[in-house]
Amino acid sequence: MKFEIGTKTLKDGLNAVNHATAGVTTTPILENILIKVNYKNIVLTANNLEMAIEYIIEDDISISSEWAFSVPSKLFSSYVSLINDDRVEIELRWDDAVQIKTESGNTKIKWIDAKEFPLIPNIKEELSLTLKWSIVKKSIEKTLFSSAEWNIRPTLAGIFVNISGKDAIFASTDSFRLSEYKTHFDTPATNEFKHIIPSKTASEIKWIIKDDDQVKIISGDNQIAFFFGNAKIYSRLLNGKFPDYSNFFPSSYATRAVINRVDLMQALRKINLISKENNYSIKMSLSSETGILLETSETQIGEGEVRLVWSVEGEDNIVWVNSTYFLEALGVMNSTHIAISFENPLAPILIVPELGEKQKNDGTEFKHIIMPLKI
Repeated sequence: MKFEIGTKTLKDGLNAVNHATAGVTTTPILENILIKVNYKNIVLTANNLEMAIEYIIEDDISISSEWAFSVPSKLFSSYVSLINDDRVEIELRWDDAVQIKTESGNTKIKWIDAKEFPLIPNIKEELSLTLKWSIVKKSIEKTLFSSAEWNIRPTLAGIFVNISGKDAIFASTDSFRLSEYKTHFDTPATNEFKHIIPSKTASEIKWIIKDDDQVKIISGDNQIAFFFGNAKIYSRLLNGKFPDYSNFFPSSYATRAVINRVDLMQALRKINLISKENNYSIKMSLSSETGILLETSETQIGEGEVRLVWSVEGEDNIVWVNSTYFLEALGVMNSTHIAISFENPLAPILIVPELGEKQKNDGTEFKHIIMPLKI
């Protein structure tokens, strides 16, 4: 077996699948990439049994014969990343080695029979849906940052997706904050869908997807697959029930402020330089007369404050918050202004974009809450 491929094309493919290879494991084959060479294309596959990624290469290749084999992902990818030549020739030798040859040199890497590589299970199609890339990417961006770490709260280590007809709700929480993003589709889904997509899977989709891709989603038997561009991502869905958070978002407030989003982000970045010594804990004072004051307690490197003169209505109030959580929420909003509201210093802090009429009517809605710190 021998084929020739453009170096950049090969690098792009390896970058797409690498994140689905397992780390150190008792099953070494899961640390490998499967390379299947067909007459018309080359398919790269990584599979860690929780998530699998296929990447199909159809252009910039010259194939002499078909075969399939696997090679260690880390070693193979690291070597290819160091190649500066425009093209690479890869030949499967019968001494159990793959020869990687370029104009400037060559090396050999041991290969393993493709028969040992785990198959990707077929998905019994219960849900089928095709979406624009922008809907998928935005829904992930609005919620992924609020999901929990796997080793802390496995059930919360993902994005809860609730699809019914043309409407969809994406939500995530790590128990300290909660994001919800509502959107709608042009074409209704074939069936209802209420499952948790692992954060790792969502992150890979966001990273690989291109701006002009259409995304086909199929799901069934606790599995989900995303097909777009050259890539196919398969994943298990998380077991367990996502918490019923419908009553978490406050419906009233005692204090509310409307602030320029960029001004607030700049102020938080300034205060973060000091507050990082205190786990990013800051005091936020809101006053109808003086506006908003952000302060840090004294740390080993100093203390600081930043004042923002913006509209505050209702009661004057003081609340302690994690400034990094605040910044991450503001970073996924695109409105010029945002609104902050809460009932009291121990109540959830609601953060929403302050939208114009055109934005209000686009069929989407985002809201986020942060739990205050108890000082």
